[in-house]
Amino acid sequence: MAALGWFPSKGGAADFTAVDNIISEGIGKGAFPGAQMIVGTDEGILFERYFGNYTYDEFSPAVHEESVYDLASVTKTVATTTAVMKLFDSGLLDLNAPVSKYLPEFGVNGKSEITVLNLLLHNSGLEAFVPFYTMYSTRGEVISHINNSGLSYAAGSKTVYSDLNAILLGEIIETVSGIPLDEYCSVNIFVPLGMRNSCFRPQGNMLNEAVPTEQDNYWRMKLLKGEVHDEAAYLMGGVSGNAGLFSNAKDLYRFMKAMLNEGSYYDFSIPGDRQISAKETVLYFTKRFEGLPYYNTRALGWETKPERVSSNRIPCGEEISEDCFGHTGYTGTSVWCDRERGLIIILLTNRVYPTRNNNLIREIRPEVHNAAVRAFDNRN
Repeated sequence: MAALGWFPSKGGAADFTAVDNIISEGIGKGAFPGAQMIVGTDEGILFERYFGNYTYDEFSPAVHEESVYDLASVTKTVATTTAVMKLFDSGLLDLNAPVSKYLPEFGVNGKSEITVLNLLLHNSGLEAFVPFYTMYSTRGEVISHINNSGLSYAAGSKTVYSDLNAILLGEIIETVSGIPLDEYCSVNIFVPLGMRNSCFRPQGNMLNEAVPTEQDNYWRMKLLKGEVHDEAAYLMGGVSGNAGLFSNAKDLYRFMKAMLNEGSYYDFSIPGDRQISAKETVLYFTKRFEGLPYYNTRALGWETKPERVSSNRIPCGEEISEDCFGHTGYTGTSVWCDRERGLIIILLTNRVYPTRNNNLIREIRPEVHNAAVRAFDNRN
């Protein structure tokens, strides 16, 4: 195993040896071939390291600073939710408006009252999952299916996490802004924050630096590298509200630093103070949403610290504060912010290599987060 990129702590000595060991042991157990890890605050990075390799092959490249990962559902927050925030700030998007205001063909079969807010909270009434790739071959067919579907439960009555909600949000963003989702995010989020390794459909050097995800032996019949892993997003052309964004830990640190700092980001390498969104909007979107007729842990587009209701560990770990927000991605990615501590934790892996049936990360990721929190709390 190659391990590159050890950086000393800044802003107070902290011992991240436990974090280092947990990730290294995870690679040894076959949980993932490699990883990127950053722990930091709005003042700077405390821990930054690159672990392992792109794959388990003997001569596979070592993971490094410029490596990019398929973020999977982390796309929902970094790209889609942030774009919604910006359109909300500008007054172009009403969260309480029905989805059919922006996508008229959606308002049939009992769906006329579903709002944009319902999509963000994952309580829209839409079904949890549709295996579109077994049924269709085009973006238009996916959207038509969602538009013509009925409700699987009463909207607003419970949380049912669904990619369909995020796919629709992506369509709304394009309708309201008048430009493609990837272009909107690039111009309004990635470029202003200096996220030069973040994009949909990577090309050129970014494509070369993309870490492989799954060896697809059931549909595309090839190794997926720089091509979105999520099947629905692939049918959407690689640009979708639910998945498709590629990035790395350094870029995501910039983004999460802005979110932690209530929408504001400053970097000496980029002239001017960049405001990703209004302070009030960032707080509104990242706080647990209240007033629902059921127990809820979701914020708008984001998740907060979930309740442990089974033997499965919670992804952000048990020691993160209640005042947190974050999201995970199916491929083995996660971003979390502990607002009480002012702490950012980013962990990127390709746990689906060579197969998605590998779920060892479910135990490793919580331990990584717990160890990072302990190291921060015990710093000198």
